[in-house]
Amino acid sequence: MTGRGYAADVYGQRPAYARSAGYAAAGYSGAQVGYAPAAPGLALHSGDPVPSQVYGSQDLYGSQAYARPRPQAYPQQQAYAQPQSYASQPDPLEAPRARQAALPMQDPAQAAREEGIGRAMDPRFQRQEVAYDGGQRPGTVVIDTPSRFLYLVQPGGRALRYGIGVGRPGFTWSGMKTVSAKREWPDWTPPAEMLRRRPDLPRHMAGGPANPLGARALYLGSSLYRIHGTNEPHTIGQSVSSGCIRMMNEDVMDLYERVPVGARVQVI
Repeated sequence: MTGRGYAADVYGQRPAYARSAGYAAAGYSGAQVGYAPAAPGLALHSGDPVPSQVYGSQDLYGSQAYARPRPQAYPQQQAYAQPQSYASQPDPLEAPRARQAALPMQDPAQAAREEGIGRAMDPRFQRQEVAYDGGQRPGTVVIDTPSRFLYLVQPGGRALRYGIGVGRPGFTWSGMKTVSAKREWPDWTPPAEMLRRRPDLPRHMAGGPANPLGARALYLGSSLYRIHGTNEPHTIGQSVSSGCIRMMNEDVMDLYERVPVGARVQVI
């Protein structure tokens, strides 16, 4: 095709013509189909040539309309221009697991301090030193079940008194025992008698802040009874257990350090 206004005019060394004033007035360059833009200030008609001073000696594809610099790479391309090593990036799913695995067991003292936050405790059950004339020698542990107190007898007619939780009706007991073992953050295996009453209980639970035995346990002879901490501090001063003696975690940790294996425990 060699009609006016087509790209063949450019290749045939003839001046390019605008196809119509409508294209020229709209500012179309016509580079893709062989049309040239109108020169500023000139009214083009379908037969007017494009002045050579507008484009010089350049053809349509070398015109000013195509003299603009090539656009730079898109930001997305620049962002991914460098190869990334995904192996060195943290796995968003693995990170929480790694943090969880790295966390040590909560510090017992800190757990004990936090245990009492927001809990209104009867001041009578707070640990304190009191006068004591029960007749037992120093180092003896005396558990006063009706009063919900545990005493650690001291020299000079004194004792450290702790608030405790005791067995509910039908589960209280009395007698003389010795501390046969001590455990920090003990595991808990409910005895068969308890499982028959509470089949919903786990068969075994590892030690930790959620364990019902709390931070420490002092085992009493060959019996199933213990003096232990609790993850239910609101039960201190109440009759709620199956015979074990409950203490605040902070208190049982204090007692644990003071009472050796072999110490006498009198339950009244």
